Amino acid sequence: MKFIAIKTEDGHIKGKLAFYCHMLHVSRQGFYNYLVNRDKPWKYQDLADAMREINAEDTCNDTYGRIRMYQALQLKQPEGVHIPSERTVYRVMEEIGISHRPKRKPNGITKADKEARKSDDLVKRDFTADQPLTKCVTDITEIKAKDGKLYVSGIFDCFDSAVLGLAMETNMKATLCQHTVENAYMAYPEIRGAILHSDRGTQYTSELYRTTLAKYGIVQSMNSAGGRCHDNAKCESMWARLKSELLYDRVNTEDLTVEELKVMIWRYFISYWNNRRICTANGGLPPMIKRQRYYDSLQLAA
Repeated sequence: MKFIAIKTEDGHIKGKLAFYCHMLHVSRQGFYNYLVNRDKPWKYQDLADAMREINAEDTCNDTYGRIRMYQALQLKQPEGVHIPSERTVYRVMEEIGISHRPKRKPNGITKADKEARKSDDLVKRDFTADQPLTKCVTDITEIKAKDGKLYVSGIFDCFDSAVLGLAMETNMKATLCQHTVENAYMAYPEIRGAILHSDRGTQYTSELYRTTLAKYGIVQSMNSAGGRCHDNAKCESMWARLKSELLYDRVNTEDLTVEELKVMIWRYFISYWNNRRICTANGGLPPMIKRQRYYDSLQLAA
C-alpha cells in the first residue's frame, strides 16, 4: 500500500492507481481505506513500547520468545497497557522486529565410565520438585576461549531452575565437580539431604565426588544404565539457554580469555538468571521470585 501511495501521490494520479492496483492485486477500496487509516495511531503502540523496554532491560532479554515476553508483561503489568493474548503479543513482536528463534543444539562432553560403580536413577526424567533444595541436577559444559578451554559446572534446583552452585576451571577433572558441590553447600546449607542427579561421567563416579556428597549429606542419583541425554535433559536445556542467550551470535568466545568468560557466565547465572530472567517453567517468574513466594506462602500458612 505504501508503494502505491508513493507512486500515485496518494491516489491523485488515477491512471497509475488503476495500473498498480491491478498489478499488485489490491482493490481501490482497500487502498483508500489504507489512506484513511495510515495516520491513525497504532492501537498496539503502548504495548510495543512496553515490550521494547523489557527487551532493553538486560542484554540477554533480546532472546525472549513470545511466551516469555507474554509472561514478562504479566509479571510487570506496565501502567496503562492492556495485555492481549499471547498470539497478539507474538504478532506485535513480529511487527516491531524483536522476535527470536533458537538456532543451535547443545552437545554433551562427559564420557561414561562403564567400569565404575553406579548409583540408582532416583529422578527417572522427572525434573520437577514441590519444594526447594530437594531435587537437583548437575552437569558440565565446555566453552572455547582464546587461551584454552573453559569448563563450567553447575547445580540447578528442579523446583525453580535456580543456580545453586557454580564452578569454572580449565579442566574437567573430578575436582571441578567437587568445588561445585562445595559452593552450592556454602550458599545453601539446606541442600543437605537433597537428591543430586548427574550423568554417568567419570567425574561423577569418582571416589572424590562420592566422598564430597557423603560429607555434605547429599544423595547421589545417576542416569540409568544405557542412559541417553534425555536422562539429564534439564541440564542440557540450561546449557543451551546459556549459550544461545549469552554467547551464540553475540560474541566469538575464541576472542575472549578464560577469565573474561568466567565473569560473563558468573554474572549471567548468579545475577541475571536467578533474579531477573523470565522462566517459563516457573509460570513466568524468575527463580528467586518463585522461591520467595514459596517461603512467603509457608509463613502465611503458619
